Amino acid sequence: MTQQLFNTAIELIDAANNEDPNIETSEGKDWCKESLYAHRMSDMLQRYLPDSDDAVKLAVYGQHIQRWKSPRTDFPMDRKGYHQWRTALYTFHAETTATFLAQAGYDDAFIERVKLAIGKKSLKTNTDTQTLEDVAALVFIEHYMQAFVDKHPEYDEEKWLFIVVRTLKKMTAQAHQFALTGNIKLPEPLIPLIKKAVASL
Repeated sequence: MTQQLFNTAIELIDAANNEDPNIETSEGKDWCKESLYAHRMSDMLQRYLPDSDDAVKLAVYGQHIQRWKSPRTDFPMDRKGYHQWRTALYTFHAETTATFLAQAGYDDAFIERVKLAIGKKSLKTNTDTQTLEDVAALVFIEHYMQAFVDKHPEYDEEKWLFIVVRTLKKMTAQAHQFALTGNIKLPEPLIPLIKKAVASL
C-alpha cells in the first residue's frame, strides 16, 4: 500500500512537471525543465542519503513543482521583489505538492511534514528541511553553478566568493564533506573558488 501511494504521488508530480513548456537537453535527451530538476534532486538524495524515507523523497522531488507558473517577472525586479518571489515560491511548491499527495491518498500528518520541508520552514531545527536544502545546494553545484557563473562575467572573485559562501552556509558539514570528497562532479574551473569558500567558513 505504501509503495502504491508513493508511486501514485510520483506519477502525479511527473505529469504536472511534464506540462513545463521550457525544454532542456541532458545527455542527449530533451526534458521538461522541472522534470529534469526533479530527477536530479531525486538522484542526488539517493547518492547523499540513500536511506531517506518517503516523506523526504517526495519533498525533494516536489521542491520545484511547476515553477514556471510563478515567474520572477510577476514581482518587482529589485531585491525586495526577489525575496517576495522566493517566499511565494516556497508556498506555491508546498501547496501544489500537498494537493497531489492528497490525491494519491496520503494522510494529513504525512502531507504536513512534506509541506514543512518544501516551505523551507524551521531550517535549523527540522531535519527534513535541512536535508532538502543540502540536496538542493549539491544539485546546484553539480548541475547549475557553472552556467550561473557563465551568465555573469561582470562578477569579480570577491562577488563569487560571497555567493558560494552563502550557498555553503545553507548546507551541513556533512554535505560539505560529501561535495569535496568526490561524490559529486564539481565544475572544474570553480574548484579553487569552492575550496577557498569552504576554508573561509
